Amino acid sequence: MTRDTRIREYIDSLDPGNDAVTEEIRREAVRNEVPVMRRDTEALLKTVIAMIRPERILEVGAGAGYSAIVMAKAAPEAEIMTIENWPPRIMAAAKNIDRAELSGRISLLEGDAGILLPGLPPEQYDLIFLDAAKGQYLIWLPHLLKCLKTGGVLVSDNVLQEGTIAESRYALDRRERTIHSRMREYLYVLTHTEGLRTSVTPCGDGTALTVKTEQWTGSLQR
Repeated sequence: MTRDTRIREYIDSLDPGNDAVTEEIRREAVRNEVPVMRRDTEALLKTVIAMIRPERILEVGAGAGYSAIVMAKAAPEAEIMTIENWPPRIMAAAKNIDRAELSGRISLLEGDAGILLPGLPPEQYDLIFLDAAKGQYLIWLPHLLKCLKTGGVLVSDNVLQEGTIAESRYALDRRERTIHSRMREYLYVLTHTEGLRTSVTPCGDGTALTVKTEQWTGSLQR
């Protein structure tokens, strides 16, 4: 066992967990091989929610509904919109949101995020949690920033790609190189664009925290 693995296991052991229904939804998602955010990412997201106390949250990538449920429990006054494109996951998310008795606060928007995001009104969300197709992050970014409030936080999950983001693209299989290049550019844009303040952390499989400041001009550094 490596030192990093021991540290991760220790950090996970500190997590107090969730209520019984939420934990069962997590276990079912894992059994069905539906991706769920890692425990340390979940703890970070809950902490961000406690700090900014969001009233409106947007999630891109509902999965089985687990992360939306976790956010709803962490922010009991917030309204949450979650987007999902794949029918089996839409069905699972809808079932789990209802099971958690949160259908009154979590709205499930069905469809392709690339089509739906441009139609969302500007400056609507205090927090956006991005956990969907990694190759699309850069394409979606202008629309996400448009609907994020000034002072709002964009949380981008799985940005380190199991550590391969630090490797040369030529060390990867050809089919992985496009996502690798797009994610590297995405992180460069987040960290070099005026008006965005970003911290890229190794939490989970890499989590980027981005604040849209008053200096945001609407133009991305490419």
